[in-house]
Amino acid sequence: MKNESSNPQGKKTLTGKPSLSSSSASTRASTLLSKYSKVLPLTRIYMSLCCLLTFLSLLLGEEMSQGLFAYTKESFPFQPWRYVTAASFLGPPSIQSLMSVYYLYEYGSTLEKTFGTSDFLAFLLSQVFLLSTLAGIFMTPFFANSVVTAMLHVLSRQLPHQNVKWLIFTVPYWTLPYGLLLSDVLQTQSPASATPHVMGILTGHVFYFFNTVWPKFGGKNWLEAPDFVKRKFDEDGIDRKEKRVKRKRGRGKVLGGS
Repeated sequence: MKNESSNPQGKKTLTGKPSLSSSSASTRASTLLSKYSKVLPLTRIYMSLCCLLTFLSLLLGEEMSQGLFAYTKESFPFQPWRYVTAASFLGPPSIQSLMSVYYLYEYGSTLEKTFGTSDFLAFLLSQVFLLSTLAGIFMTPFFANSVVTAMLHVLSRQLPHQNVKWLIFTVPYWTLPYGLLLSDVLQTQSPASATPHVMGILTGHVFYFFNTVWPKFGGKNWLEAPDFVKRKFDEDGIDRKEKRVKRKRGRGKVLGGS
């Protein structure tokens, strides 16, 4: 008669289900690490910082973490780290913060892939600057969720009428930021929950306007990363810029004209 205790695969829990062996746990961990390593670099750094601050909030407590991480009037020039922490702190561990990390992974990766790492860096820096300005107006100490909404808004404006899945609904892409706003308001039962999303939609639209709309009318993209940053982070960043310049110069020519 075989001894089941010698076979780890034969062990069962009190519910009768097979127990999770150490080998399968390590396999899942390695799979998770493999997926994490494949996330584009800037999105991975930003996600890691958000998760780190959430973990620190567990150690420090909610009151102390908010006191250390929040954006205040003293952030410039005496406490510059608050610009980073206010843009990265998604709050204490909760379903909402977990979903925000997922949205950050989903939309951040897509945005970085679409625009390139250098322009994604320009996007993040522009959002920190714009949102820190709005934070003083709306009295909002944190704006990480606003950054996530801004990412989604910029992406939704690229293909506004494309149908996408959201929860169990099929909706036009441009409605997703407003759907995210509505779901948070319904979940918290507080209209104040709309404020971070409104801020993100506003600042995201500023980036979209200068990055996409204004250049179509011959204007300069003031929020584009400099060439030396593109050379460092994006191998094809300069090529994309040159193609955009050629397309802009080619507009308005009559077919067959000189």
